[in-house]
Amino acid sequence: MSLSSSDIARIASLARLDLGAEESERMLNQINGFFNLVEQMRGVDTTGVAPLAHPVAAIEDVTLRLMDDVVSETNEREANQKSAPAVEAGLFLVPKVIE
Repeated sequence: MSLSSSDIARIASLARLDLGAEESERMLNQINGFFNLVEQMRGVDTTGVAPLAHPVAAIEDVTLRLMDDVVSETNEREANQKSAPAVEAGLFLVPKVIE
């Protein structure tokens, strides 16, 4: 997959970016380079290769040091919601935006 200059112009327009001709060409080369790398990676046969939890696990045993899942802060919901314009049942009320 590769993009064209018109694709870059459309993406820039959607992102509200004002890219000059030089910047647009640089973006085109960088994005197409990324897509080429992805295609190379897709071409590698990974049949029978187990997924790694950590990149170093391929060369040595790694034990992940995970923190215990414990509460470390007190519940400050009411204090945090005092400045909200509208709250109901502990939830922020916001205007409806989808008709």
